[in-house]
Amino acid sequence: MPAPLIDKLVAEGVDRRLLWRGRELHSPGGDLVPSGWPVLDDCLGGGWPRGALGELLSRRGLGLSLALPLLARESRAGRWIGWVAPPQSPFVPALMQGGVDPARLLLVEERDAAEGLWAAEQMLRSGECGVVLIWPGRLASGQIRRLQLAAGEGNAIGLLFRSLRDAAQPSPAALRLRLLPAPLGVEVEVLKRRGGWGGHRCLVPLRQR
Repeated sequence: MPAPLIDKLVAEGVDRRLLWRGRELHSPGGDLVPSGWPVLDDCLGGGWPRGALGELLSRRGLGLSLALPLLARESRAGRWIGWVAPPQSPFVPALMQGGVDPARLLLVEERDAAEGLWAAEQMLRSGECGVVLIWPGRLASGQIRRLQLAAGEGNAIGLLFRSLRDAAQPSPAALRLRLLPAPLGVEVEVLKRRGGWGGHRCLVPLRQR
């Protein structure tokens, strides 16, 4: 139980009623982490970058399946999985089927955009969260940069779920992926990645899992 992190969030004004630990949901930097999808690892140059912020640019709901093996890996390692301002609460049965330990989830429901971004920054910087998933509103470059720096300080993986229209905007995030639905899975285009060139494409066959 990440008591210091929860206490800090509450002390800084986050309503405790908007914080949920994973077991409550049972009720109806330089390292690369394997994604669980070999074809995606090839496209990313080895996996998700730890200590960095990534953007998944897609229509709503498409990117979460891509990240599911990562969430399972991190929760099995005993790390916390932060969820900040998701469009709906995590669907626990699907997460469990994907190998995620729901007791390792920490959900922050957003009252306003500034509070959600502040909570995401604290989670990324805390060193207690392996992955932080963030569903933001419109973001300025400086706000993204703060999240990127926080992920580096906490050696966490931050994933921003953004709309396709945001792909045209420059971003300081270390990784940017454009996701498009495909008949057999998800088509991934790497717009930007740390230590390599963008432009790579791959088809991740989600339905094989």
